[in-house]
Amino acid sequence: MEITTTPIKGLLELQLKIFKDSRGFFTERFHADKFSKLGLPTQFVQDNHSRSIPKVLRGLHFQTGPAQSKLVSVVTGRIWDVVVDLRVGSPTFGKSHGVELSADNGKCLWVPKGFAHGFCVLGDIPTDVFYKVDELYSPATDSGIVWNDPELRISWPIDAPMISDKDQALGTFAEYRKNPKFTYDAETGRI
Repeated sequence: MEITTTPIKGLLELQLKIFKDSRGFFTERFHADKFSKLGLPTQFVQDNHSRSIPKVLRGLHFQTGPAQSKLVSVVTGRIWDVVVDLRVGSPTFGKSHGVELSADNGKCLWVPKGFAHGFCVLGDIPTDVFYKVDELYSPATDSGIVWNDPELRISWPIDAPMISDKDQALGTFAEYRKNPKFTYDAETGRI
C-alpha cells in the first residue's frame, strides 16, 4: 500500500496493491498492522455500503457528535469523490479536493474528522461504495453542506445530477462559517 499526501493536511490517498490474473483480482482494503505502521487508525466501528445508479450525487455530508473519520473505497463502478476542509484555523479551510475512486484503480481515500464528504457516480453502471468509519452513525448530529454551494464552487464532472431532497436542503458554507463545528489543531492537523 502506498500513501499519497494531498494539498490538504490529514487527507490521504491510498493506493492498494491489486493482484490480477485470468480469474480476476485480489486486494487488501484494510490491514490493521499496515495501517498502524503508516500512522493511520485501526479501530473502526461500522462498515457502510451504498449503491448508487449513474448520475447520482450524494453529499456533502459530515457528522458532528461524534465526528467521523472515513476510509472510502469503491467495489463496483466509479465515483468522483470530494471532500471539503471544515476545520476552522486550517490553512486549507473551505478548500476542496476531488479524486476518482474506482473498482479498477485501487485507490482509497482517508477522510479524517472535520471534513464534509460527497461523491457522484461516473460512467453508466451502478456503483458500490464501501467505507469504514471510526464512530457510529448519529442521526441527531448528521449534517452537511449543499453540493452546489456558491462559495465552494465545486466542479462536479457530471451534468444534471440526481440528488435527494435531503441533500438539496442542506445548508450553505456561509451558514456553517457562522456556527463552525470543528477547530484545527496546527500541531497534529486534527480537530
